[in-house]
Amino acid sequence: MSISFPKTEEEIVRFWREVDAFQTQLKLTEDCQRFTFYDGPPFATGLPHYGHLLTSTIKDIIPRYWSMKGYHVVRRFGWDTHGLPIEYEIDKTLGVSGRDAVLKMGIEKYNAECRAIVMRYAAEWRQTIERLGRWIDFDNDYKSMDVTFMESCWWVFKELFDKDQVYRAYQIMPFSTALCTPLSHMESKQNEKTTQDPALLVAFPVQGRDSSLIIYTTTPWTLPSNLFIAVHPEFEYLEILDEVSGKKYILLESGLSMLYKDKKKAKYKVLGKLRGKEMIGWKYEPLFRYFVDQFADCFQVIGADYVEADEGTGLVHQAPAFGQEDYDVAVAAGFIHPKRLPPCPVDEKGLFTAEVPEYAGQHVKSADKAIIRDLKETGRLLVATQVSHVDKFCWRSDTQLIRKAVSSWFIRVTNSIPDMLANLESTTWVPSFVKEKRFANWIANAHDWNIARNRYWGTPLPLWVSEDYEEVVCVGSIAELKELSGFSGPLDDIHRDKIDGITIPSKKGKGVLRRVDEVFDCWFESGSMPYASNHFPFENSEDFHSGNFPADFIAEGLDQTRGWFYTLTVLGNKLFGVSPFKAVIVNGLVLAEDGKKMSKSLKNYPDPNTVIDQYGSDALRLYLINSPVVRGEPLRFKEAGVKEVVAKVLLPLWNSYRFFYEQAVLFKKTTGNDFIAQLPETTNVMDRWILADCQSMLQFIDQEMAGYRLYTVVPRLLQVIDNLTNWYIRFNRKRLKGAAGLDIKDTKAALDTLCQVLFTLVRALAPFTPFLTEHIYHLLQPFLGDAISEFPNAKSVHFLPFPTVQESLFDEVIQRKVSAMQKVIQLARTARERKTIPLKTPLLTLVVIADPQQLSDIEELQTYVKEELNIRDVILTNDEERYGIHLEARVDWPTLGKKLKRDAQIVRKALPDLTQEQLRQYLKDKKMVIKGIALEGNDVNIVRVIAKDNPNIVKDEGVQYEPAFSEDMIILLDTASHPELVDDGIARDVMTRVQKMRKTAGLVPTDDIRMQYSVVSNPDGVQFETLVSSRQSQFESTVRGPLEPFSPTAGVTETVILEEEHAISSLTLLLRLCRL
Repeated sequence: MSISFPKTEEEIVRFWREVDAFQTQLKLTEDCQRFTFYDGPPFATGLPHYGHLLTSTIKDIIPRYWSMKGYHVVRRFGWDTHGLPIEYEIDKTLGVSGRDAVLKMGIEKYNAECRAIVMRYAAEWRQTIERLGRWIDFDNDYKSMDVTFMESCWWVFKELFDKDQVYRAYQIMPFSTALCTPLSHMESKQNEKTTQDPALLVAFPVQGRDSSLIIYTTTPWTLPSNLFIAVHPEFEYLEILDEVSGKKYILLESGLSMLYKDKKKAKYKVLGKLRGKEMIGWKYEPLFRYFVDQFADCFQVIGADYVEADEGTGLVHQAPAFGQEDYDVAVAAGFIHPKRLPPCPVDEKGLFTAEVPEYAGQHVKSADKAIIRDLKETGRLLVATQVSHVDKFCWRSDTQLIRKAVSSWFIRVTNSIPDMLANLESTTWVPSFVKEKRFANWIANAHDWNIARNRYWGTPLPLWVSEDYEEVVCVGSIAELKELSGFSGPLDDIHRDKIDGITIPSKKGKGVLRRVDEVFDCWFESGSMPYASNHFPFENSEDFHSGNFPADFIAEGLDQTRGWFYTLTVLGNKLFGVSPFKAVIVNGLVLAEDGKKMSKSLKNYPDPNTVIDQYGSDALRLYLINSPVVRGEPLRFKEAGVKEVVAKVLLPLWNSYRFFYEQAVLFKKTTGNDFIAQLPETTNVMDRWILADCQSMLQFIDQEMAGYRLYTVVPRLLQVIDNLTNWYIRFNRKRLKGAAGLDIKDTKAALDTLCQVLFTLVRALAPFTPFLTEHIYHLLQPFLGDAISEFPNAKSVHFLPFPTVQESLFDEVIQRKVSAMQKVIQLARTARERKTIPLKTPLLTLVVIADPQQLSDIEELQTYVKEELNIRDVILTNDEERYGIHLEARVDWPTLGKKLKRDAQIVRKALPDLTQEQLRQYLKDKKMVIKGIALEGNDVNIVRVIAKDNPNIVKDEGVQYEPAFSEDMIILLDTASHPELVDDGIARDVMTRVQKMRKTAGLVPTDDIRMQYSVVSNPDGVQFETLVSSRQSQFESTVRGPLEPFSPTAGVTETVILEEEHAISSLTLLLRLCRL
């Protein structure tokens, strides 16, 4: 009964299609309480990558879980279809850039090109998401380019406008010259990286004084627009004489290291000191003369408190059109105001205009070299180097941003910061540090939001204005636009090319009002998603607040703290005074295996579809969500990790079902009755333990899923799979096979238990591994009998309710006992491994030293201990001294030294004199006083060791104890070879070989065969025939039949299935399997 997980998953996809599984699940829960989920919309201009698959997995697990918990969970896929990502693609494809090129082409044609590519990969997305196992509605999806979506965005904006939360202002904004548009502060911080820029020191001679002011700048291109030099009024500046050039300079003392490579060797003399406020009003010689006539009153020193002492020279060059602080200081000084704006000789493409003829047509960053060359020629350039620093880059074009003055439309955000922070407190974030640190800090330092973009493919700002901007009308719906404008034609599309020509008559005698050029920032659209995806308030307004808003749950990557999470939060608080979501899972970034960003050009990651085709979606899902990435940390994606999930999780789970199936068939053969599971009625310790373990798991899952902590849930699920496969089935194989020498009731109880656990597991795992659980559930159905008759629709495991905790099956005592047994076995296995003694080698004695409670627990289960560890005798004792166990005090001296200072040396000298009784007391009380110095908690770590001079163990002749320790238990494993155990080892080895031969021959437990042996070589004279005959009952229970001798020289009367020669110890045996 082999399995191909990928092929099985493809069969399950076909089954889901046949039964319309997702819609069926929705119908089954349609009268239930609503659980609201918002899907953050991706762009369809690229194919899904591992980041998308990760968030899709999280977005599938949580809704599946709450659906199985009896909630109605609507899941609609969403698409971001507007904005810079699409336009940038078109600009590159068509080779256009800037307003003039688009207007020449025509906005209608440009938008048609955008519309043509916007859903380019929609089919691939649908195929990949379905293959991943995510249930979501693609047929009833939403797109930000739909007229219903766009109209709701208008409503959102008008609500804010009517509340006086929208204003127009001239501000210095991050500007993408590649996209010809300003960006919001939020967008500008989405792509920060290290870059190299020029670093200059430039001299500005002071008029009427034989001295120059020295400024530092990394933006030479802003120097032609210089109007002022800022100083801090309270800083103390130096005036120096450079003895080499004979020139005088003014700067902060900290700036000397920038002027001179080696300050100690530099030849200069300090002439005097002056305060910044003494220099305010000094006029200086302009660097360029482009704006001298227009701004003749400028070109002077002004005061600014923002000047920093540890940056630059303490004198800051001011170009008010290219820096917000520069602009604010110039306004405060009275030189700049709305009717006298600063010079801004840079167009939307980042090219110098004709106002600076020497550099006209050059991109500002390219012009740096020419400006530096010209400064050298004039003698004003003192130092020119390069500096590496972190700067902001366009999140879409990956080009360096500039800061540039623009007139734009803003939403007030700063006045809502207290409310947003207060409402944030009631939300659940996983991991919590993203909320408490990253997101809260982002909100606390938020700027007003520039929501306008000088672009074309987007939802147009619904603002109609007079030429002087003194009359502004905000439109909130298509109907309102028709009413105000008198337009009577169809408006089933409200993109720019359809509405820019519509005018509204002025009510103030200003002729006609025309729509402003801008469109919405696409982040405004995605932030409007809760309303726009439902065409609220034009439709679905009745149940909006009782089912659609706020969301119970959302999930996206860490980068969305400055993106979607933020814009949702701003608009939700502005509109309704609440957070628009109650809980959010924030995942970290998925990186390539080398720790770098995944890159198509570098080909540093495996294709997601190839990984799914090779290992299956269940394996990929489990790998992703059982990793640091669901705790907001980065994950280095390793294909080997997906493969490991198959080997360590999926195959063991599948093999557990396969083993159950084989024993159920064997049960029918043995009893003549079909196996039909019933609620287990059992007194067996291991049965009761695994059932209790399942209840603990379910209780834990309910608790943790309520807190959205996937990173704790998945390990607990995997622990139950491990307990089932490596403990329960392993320890109960004979009972399950009916070969333990007990009655059929015990076999039935064991099979009932295994079936119950598998049925519980497939339902508990269903949200996480939807394919394999569906497959195993289908195979389990014939054995479940009435257990599934109570469900309205039992066709799919995903239609069933999530398993509930059965209090009657809880048994903490049993769990404690088995835990103690597991600890003994794990410690003994460790001791065997250290001495490289395989499990098939019998050993004589295992000593367990622990407290009386643990010893009592282990005593009841020592039969399992002996059988699993292949040990004849188990000695249980709490007499540590008898076995030479001593306590030792270990100390982390660097840590304790910081705490105790000089007293640490007193403790160090006193520790060796502590008695065993004192150390035992510290273990109990966790505190002691040494030489008047109090120690507590983890100051001292008490460990157990075996004393080297142990007189007790020497007396145990022939014993070689190998120890293994845990915090509260010690085991001593006698690893010496004892002759009386050799026969036991040979017998066990033969049984193992026979079982492997049955497997090689493709036999199943129900196949009855003859098992025969012949001794080929026996140099040590092992009495093999006696060995076998004395253990015949053991052979029959283990390999389902006797082991009989045969003569290889006699004629073969049976049909031989398989014959192999095996070397076991000094013996060589010929083993064969024959048909009956």
